[in-house]
Amino acid sequence: MSLTKFILRFAAPISRIEDHTTFLFVGPHPDDIEIGAGATVKKLTEAGKQVFFLIATDGRFGTEHAACSGDSLVKERQKEALASANALGVKRVYFLPFSDGGFYDREALLNAIAKAAGEIQPDVIFAPDPEVHAEAHTDHLNVGNAVKLFACFASNPGIMKKRGAKHFSLKAAAFYMTAKPNQIVKLKKRHLDDQLSAIFDHHITQFPKGDPSAKQIALYLKIRSLNMGLKKAALHGEGFRVTDGLHMHCLPESD
Repeated sequence: MSLTKFILRFAAPISRIEDHTTFLFVGPHPDDIEIGAGATVKKLTEAGKQVFFLIATDGRFGTEHAACSGDSLVKERQKEALASANALGVKRVYFLPFSDGGFYDREALLNAIAKAAGEIQPDVIFAPDPEVHAEAHTDHLNVGNAVKLFACFASNPGIMKKRGAKHFSLKAAAFYMTAKPNQIVKLKKRHLDDQLSAIFDHHITQFPKGDPSAKQIALYLKIRSLNMGLKKAALHGEGFRVTDGLHMHCLPESD
């Protein structure tokens, strides 16, 4: 670690996720939050925290089976998202009207996320990490970048007004599905079990019973959870790249 980075840890520390009260998780598609951070969601709600979900796209193209697509798939995926969120203890789920696959205006997406966040006024907002080099899904990148850009000006009254949103004091942005976590939430096995149940017992259109991909993702999540836990002397964990207004503005050393 460089001397500059060492000094930054003390001069401009980033607050712990669990020290806050209200959280907004933004998912590109109806199942992404659970895959990226479902165990942490359960831990937060279990502790009495206020957790909200915002689903950015309707997931109408989230299938390779033409028999179940379009509006019928949208309705089914919303039902699945609500059931999954309810199982995790989420307070409320919001759905934005955008089609998945990148068929929307990115400025409109940014404004819609800013407006929803302004109404909820979370302490911490979550999204997929748009800085992951391997990430190629346009919705993941667009949503992650929208949250990244929005987080920088959330407290600015003039800019938020131009976005049609209320300004508020956002304490941090936390990016899940990240390759460079700087904060790990310690978890217990029951949190991982609840995450897996939320995904595979509810998001049936994406993970039909017996689907080989479901077994692969479940195994990946178990290994990821154990790996993150080992880094914090815990059985399980989820990693996030956490930043705040100071670190995302003119402090390149914080990267």
